[in-house]
Amino acid sequence: MAALALLAILAGAALAAIALYNRFVRLRVQADNAWADVDVQLKRRHDLVPNLVETVKGYAGHERQTLEAVIAARNRALAASGPAAKGEAEGSLGRAIQSLFALAEAYPQLRAVESFGQLQKSLADVEDALQSARRYYNAVVRDLNASIGQFPGNVVASTFGFGPREFFELADEAERAAPAVSFKTGT
Repeated sequence: MAALALLAILAGAALAAIALYNRFVRLRVQADNAWADVDVQLKRRHDLVPNLVETVKGYAGHERQTLEAVIAARNRALAASGPAAKGEAEGSLGRAIQSLFALAEAYPQLRAVESFGQLQKSLADVEDALQSARRYYNAVVRDLNASIGQFPGNVVASTFGFGPREFFELADEAERAAPAVSFKTGT
């Protein structure tokens, strides 16, 4: 009778370990898939930047420093690997693109160009899709990391080599903060 009880306990433990292992595999595959989605959106963003720079160059070519900064930021973003490094590089690229749009404000003829408006809209669409993909990736990573860190999952995870993943976060604290809004009342 005791042997049968011990066998039942061992079978239950084995089934629990198998279920945990399968959960880790599923979450790892989801994280890989979610990262691939982030990577696709980043590629779309990177592909738009040269077109944007060329359009601005036609109207504000003497603003060479800003244009070169955008291209340099894009190249750093392309070369970065891993969520943490990409997050930092993409933050720099985002700031460079913002400076490019700020530059465009000084050139009304540029803002009136249809292709520039289309590029702005395309970039805004990509940014929305990227933010969505980033949120999904971070949610999957959160679930995976929590499962790996909790008992008895941590035992199974360490036994089979599952480790935590990096989040894809913005490097600049100012980008995370909500914009300040103030309403001025007329007197």
